[in-house]
Amino acid sequence: METVEAHTFLSQFPNFSYLCSRNYDNRIFTIMAKELKELTPRSKDYSQWYLDIVTKADLAENSAVRGCMVIKPYGFAIWEKMQRQLDDMFKETGHENAYFPLFIPKSYLSREADHVEGFAKECAVVTHYRLKNGPNGSGLIVDPEAKLEEELIVRPTSETIIWSTYKNWIQSYRDLPLLINQWANVVRWEMRTRLFLRTTEFLWQEGHTAHATQEEAIAEAEKMINVYADFAEQYMAMPVIKGHKSESERFAGALDTYTIEAMMQDGKALQSGTSHFLGQNFAKAFDVQFTDKNGNRDYVWATSWGVSTRLMGALIMSHSDDNGLVLPPKLAPYQVVIIPIYKNEEQLQQINEKVAGIVKGLKDLGISVRYDNSDNKKPGWKFSEYELKGVPVRLAMGGRDLENNTVEVARRDTLTKETLSCDGIEQHIKALLEEIQQNIYRKAASFRTSQTREVNSYEEFKVEIEKGGFLLCHWDGTPETEELIKNETKATIRCIPMEGDKSPGRCMVTGKPSPQRVIFARAY
Repeated sequence: METVEAHTFLSQFPNFSYLCSRNYDNRIFTIMAKELKELTPRSKDYSQWYLDIVTKADLAENSAVRGCMVIKPYGFAIWEKMQRQLDDMFKETGHENAYFPLFIPKSYLSREADHVEGFAKECAVVTHYRLKNGPNGSGLIVDPEAKLEEELIVRPTSETIIWSTYKNWIQSYRDLPLLINQWANVVRWEMRTRLFLRTTEFLWQEGHTAHATQEEAIAEAEKMINVYADFAEQYMAMPVIKGHKSESERFAGALDTYTIEAMMQDGKALQSGTSHFLGQNFAKAFDVQFTDKNGNRDYVWATSWGVSTRLMGALIMSHSDDNGLVLPPKLAPYQVVIIPIYKNEEQLQQINEKVAGIVKGLKDLGISVRYDNSDNKKPGWKFSEYELKGVPVRLAMGGRDLENNTVEVARRDTLTKETLSCDGIEQHIKALLEEIQQNIYRKAASFRTSQTREVNSYEEFKVEIEKGGFLLCHWDGTPETEELIKNETKATIRCIPMEGDKSPGRCMVTGKPSPQRVIFARAY
């Protein structure tokens, strides 16, 4: 690319005039232009745009193991913030963390019929426990004499191994409720994978609780879906709809599944967290009984609930733009980056001294900040890099700023900037981060509202589903009608909303009575 072309291209970005005012070499613009142009626009190829952001923002990459990913430090830092906040929320509701084995005896998985049917096709199976050198130096082979007496399943989920353990932990009502959470990895064999959204191995948490009554277990399942919804909206700035899954979409072995559904920028739905009321199914499968206050024996009532690194995909697709990642401040690895612009070492030292006070003031307010005064990259490159990585606020300080006691403040969500006095800048940044968090949520909520429509006929549905978004429709409650719609339109019932309009009507397909509208959408 010629430098003139780079100049024209970069002029549309807010960094441009700032860099020009400091007489940066146009070769930098050429590099930045190439870097930004390689990020596929959403309008051109949404799927490629997503993959570009994941890789270019240094979140993750494909591993040497097919279907698995390597989560890179910047991506893992975001996941750690999610994990830390969720873990605090779980503990505030009385849950404790534990850890259970990665391997599950095949016979355990077989004890709950619906459960094994739901996961059988996704299981990775360990059949042998030893390798040996092959004949004639042919390399390592599986030792045929080291066959396991019983195959082991690499956990796709932990209900069976956990409930086999709970049998030893629960004897009386005094042992209840048992509220356990596990942070772990799971394996569900996938043929078509996409980083964070669908991989063979992924990270998650899974809660598993036991209760004395059905009412307590249902209340627990509802409580945890509310915890997930609060986390999604307050921390991820991602609006969600809470609801029940239809019978055919429930978790394998559950009597009821609660879900939070989010809308991505391409109009598709993403299931972002689920909580399951398991009834007494697993307690009966593993003979987990307790003695109640009256001395009677009964099976306990169970729940399970979980979210995974799929939330990383949700975060990216909810907020990011054609310039890269957009992060809500509450989950950003660093909320503020400061970049010095200097002519010589003496000026850099002066800026360093000035910035040190700002950094301390921000940290004292609990704001995570990075001062990037490294000399291996030009300021223009850093501006582009941190914009791509979605850092919420960028501060820049140059020689004139030093003289005027000012700093340039740029916000990632709107790509706007202003020059402000350094006096009281820390409190301004604190308020700005709160404003950015709210603005990102408002933008996502406004988009979802604009893409949510009521549909009353099946013919209209077939037209509207091609436009994407959430369609509120009446459904007769039968799996046959649900399957027909799925086969003909690739749309599924995302949830039966727990809140909102519950007016009865007529099924758009069969004309049979419908108690309320449900949400249909195409989904990831």
